[in-house]
Amino acid sequence: MTEPRDEFDSPWKEILEAYFQDFMQFFFHQIHDDIDWSRGYDFLDQELRQVVRDAELGKRLTDKLVKVWKLSGEETWVLVHIEIQSQEERTFSERMFVYYYRLRDRYNQKIASLAILGDERETWRPQPFQAELWGCEVTFHFPTIKLLDYAPRWAELENSRNPFAIAVMAHLKTKETRNDAIARKDWKFRLTRRLYEQGYERQDILNLFRFLDWMMDLPEGLKQAFRAELEQFEQERQMPYVTSIEQMGIEKGRLETQTAIALNMLRKSLPLETIAEFTGLTIAQLQQLQVDPAQ
Repeated sequence: MTEPRDEFDSPWKEILEAYFQDFMQFFFHQIHDDIDWSRGYDFLDQELRQVVRDAELGKRLTDKLVKVWKLSGEETWVLVHIEIQSQEERTFSERMFVYYYRLRDRYNQKIASLAILGDERETWRPQPFQAELWGCEVTFHFPTIKLLDYAPRWAELENSRNPFAIAVMAHLKTKETRNDAIARKDWKFRLTRRLYEQGYERQDILNLFRFLDWMMDLPEGLKQAFRAELEQFEQERQMPYVTSIEQMGIEKGRLETQTAIALNMLRKSLPLETIAEFTGLTIAQLQQLQVDPAQ
């Protein structure tokens, strides 16, 4: 049996793009309340690529740069960095500072740098970046959210209808059930059932189920058991929002995303083993992409 490979970065990137306002309200509510949401917001992917070294693009998939407007009318940029799988990283704070000053220098814009940490090290709490030489000193603070801190706040997550409550619960349970596929299946079903019970709109159910399905991957045999359980639940509720056809579309969309990422990494001439490890594609699939990149 082929064991699933946990994937965190791509699901987080997708849900962040789909629910950015909810993201800010859930994790950084004070900042959220100072933004004029009536003016909308714009993702600045091209601008972010200009300041991130090519060698880091494959790794930093979840970095997002967003243009917003404050209630005062001032344009402001928000840099969101989600560090999902890494453990303690000595250069993390320095990298946050480097991204900040590159953006500020290149575009002359005010930047708010925010960090979400999804690692499993309770003791890892990045400190502000500091540098000093002969009386010349810089200190860079940035707001940080540790997803692990939500584990003892489970009741709070269950009572929230914010999409990121579900996202955090899925993230925590995916980590917790890394070596227990049956428990993961059970939690995946419980969280999927909550989408119905919380009264989400149809499209929100589909969007959030895509996140759950993508993150909480299961071995093939348990995938079938999960689908059967879900179909029975949908039939009982007479609310077939996530049909088998839609589920196949979800899987197709996941493969398309993995392929797009792989093609980008192939253009950088990265080793096939590295690309396979990152995307979950096989060496044979990557070799086929080299032969026919249009597929």
